[in-house]
Amino acid sequence: MKELDSSYVVQKFGGTSLGKLLDTITGTIIPGSLESDRVIVVCSARSGTSKSTGTTQLLLEAINHATDPSAGSGERLDSIINLIRDEHLKAIESAVVSGSVQSGPLEESIVEDCEGLRSFLHAAHTIGELSPRSQDRVIALGETLACRITAASLESKGVSAEVVLLNDIIEQAFQGSPQGPEAAYEELGAQFFEVISQKIGEAVVKCGDKVPVVTGFFGKMPTGLLQSVGRGYSDLCAAMCAVGVGARELQIWKEVDGIFTADPSKVPSARLLATVTSEEAAELTYFGSEVIHPLTMEQIQKSNIPLRLKNVKNPDGAGTVIYPTSLPSYFASVATSNGSNGYNGNTTTAYSGTSTLQSVFMRTNGYHGDGDMQNPYRRTPTAMTAKDSIVIINVLSHSNSKSHGFLAKIFERLDHHKLVVDLVTTSEKSVSLAVSSATEDESALKKATAEIGKLGTEEQALVAMNAVHANILKIPALSEQQNSFSYGQYSSGLLTVHPCIKQPSSSRKDIG
Repeated sequence: MKELDSSYVVQKFGGTSLGKLLDTITGTIIPGSLESDRVIVVCSARSGTSKSTGTTQLLLEAINHATDPSAGSGERLDSIINLIRDEHLKAIESAVVSGSVQSGPLEESIVEDCEGLRSFLHAAHTIGELSPRSQDRVIALGETLACRITAASLESKGVSAEVVLLNDIIEQAFQGSPQGPEAAYEELGAQFFEVISQKIGEAVVKCGDKVPVVTGFFGKMPTGLLQSVGRGYSDLCAAMCAVGVGARELQIWKEVDGIFTADPSKVPSARLLATVTSEEAAELTYFGSEVIHPLTMEQIQKSNIPLRLKNVKNPDGAGTVIYPTSLPSYFASVATSNGSNGYNGNTTTAYSGTSTLQSVFMRTNGYHGDGDMQNPYRRTPTAMTAKDSIVIINVLSHSNSKSHGFLAKIFERLDHHKLVVDLVTTSEKSVSLAVSSATEDESALKKATAEIGKLGTEEQALVAMNAVHANILKIPALSEQQNSFSYGQYSSGLLTVHPCIKQPSSSRKDIG
């Protein structure tokens, strides 16, 4: 692990911010940070108002057209590439002064990149297929174009910047491996990303006094970047960049002030959290809040690098900080609480000593624990989140197979249709699953439930409710009470209805 360098700060900017607030980023945020730190910028692909209209989504559509043999797919492919090219050429008008030294070469680079992609995808269209690694090459264009525009915008404002492309960083990191990146990915596990981090760090420090503007795309993964990491790969890239240079802090800039106790757009009383633990951040992300990619937290935790979420629209705000298990000794600022529950902290007090830093900060923001706060916890819930479009599937096995075989077959079918299970409860012969119905393939859930239905019988909700009533509330079934010949702890001689349980209707609604 590289020794922490207190002069480096890594700032990652999302596509929507780069698309709408680039002038604030290159004119205020980055120059302001350069007054006290060496800044490394990591860019996502530019977006419009949402990810669904962003460059990455358009590139995914281009991939679909390139592998579509139907008539007109070639023309649709050209239309998407033209749209990507024209939108980025238009972005230059607001990012760089017209006629400046930067505008001419930048326009040429964007046209050249887009035409190169057009030729590549038309060749793939002729063949009729694209491997996962070839798809990674296509997706890389989004971050490449975003970095070119961001670097040119910085240059036009008097800040020296250099684009750092990571398209081949994985091949460079494992060029000495006999079996290549594929074998390394299988054998090393999490250490695979540590090796890449070192290589990214080497590429970044070569920029010298210039501001490195790094692509959030970090190379062609053996199984495809989207499949192995997911759409949050630029967060992970920023984390690996921070680890590679030993940065004092990783900052992820969004369009909200940080992590709230609930979604402020849905819950008006939601309050900003000055800090959360890495475990809480991971849970919030998994269950619906777009907080941070799980692999991002894993990388910076190992290197003891704090992560701060900040708002592009409010650069002076403290944001939400997620501290590692032990803090670097130089990190000597602590947020003090303005409220009774430790929310809305302001950085005002300086302390020294790793244990004191973490202990004081966490305690002033509502956490409890042992002396050095190595396992902090709250006595009340930290935050709440909600996930829409959830379907509950209850399956009772009708075979004599053991539970592990029954479960393996169910999850094999869910994996085949790329469905993610949020919650699961199991017994020897039954399983209940909470599955998201919001998938790219609308028919995937129906196909999966039809296949799972062959493995067992889908139970009605009444059965599940009775199981909870008996096993969790410890209240016997009605038949057990009526057949009892002696008064026990649940017998009173009177039949009553439990006030918390509504009697279900007799109708049954099957899933699928």
